[in-house]
Amino acid sequence: MSTKTNWLPNIRAVLFDMDGVVYVGKRPLPGAQAMFDYLDASGRSWLCITNNASMTPQQFAAKLAAMDIHVAPERILSSAEATAHWLAERVADGWPQGKVFVMGMDGLRLALQAKGFELTSNPLAATYAVAGANFNLTFEDLVETTIAIRNGARYIGTNGDLTFPTERGQIPGTGSVLALLSAASDVQPFVIGKPNPPMFEIAMRRLGVSAAEVMMVGDRYDTDIAGAIALGMKSVGILTGIDTREHFAAQEPPPHLIAEDLPQLREWMQEP
Repeated sequence: MSTKTNWLPNIRAVLFDMDGVVYVGKRPLPGAQAMFDYLDASGRSWLCITNNASMTPQQFAAKLAAMDIHVAPERILSSAEATAHWLAERVADGWPQGKVFVMGMDGLRLALQAKGFELTSNPLAATYAVAGANFNLTFEDLVETTIAIRNGARYIGTNGDLTFPTERGQIPGTGSVLALLSAASDVQPFVIGKPNPPMFEIAMRRLGVSAAEVMMVGDRYDTDIAGAIALGMKSVGILTGIDTREHFAAQEPPPHLIAEDLPQLREWMQEP
């Protein structure tokens, strides 16, 4: 094993971004199932963590199964789940009880309800305004969310990704919508997903590991890699998604490794 990769045997857990690492849209990327099987066989724990808040873990698992990638829902952590978990902890620590106005999809709504939050369609009745991915977004959704925030609801965003990768190319992501809402309300949101610490910390608690034992695998420097490095994790930039080798290499600090794809990363991990 080269000096560049001699830290790989010390990794006890691996976190994988999904969009751009495991799949793009409905198209599977090479080597995901083989990587997961290898980690299981070698006694390492792993989790897929995605800033995509549109679906439930069960829906993500079904999407993966349709691509012949088999991941239990318990091994998927979305920014919707992380946001609901984080907000429940804040309320337990003294933030006010109250109703939640949601601008998002089933993944976010069901995650909040699972944590005991009551949802409201009345922006004037909301204590919290939570915004996530909404692929059916209307102007009225933006109007009502803005009204909720301007009326005093605490503004929370699932993630700050400005773009979202699809087979057609990059389209506006949740971060672009959050920026619009901030411009309209003069309020900046609490953002939970990568690169912010809460999502990584929830993932580590779920796996029972410390940052020094974790490797984050992602295709975006500004979310996956930057967030992992800031917390003391090892990081691998994968070239099957958004960022290029040149972009990764130009960052300070760069990822600990840059791999063409998951098969190349698995090959490095299996080296004696």
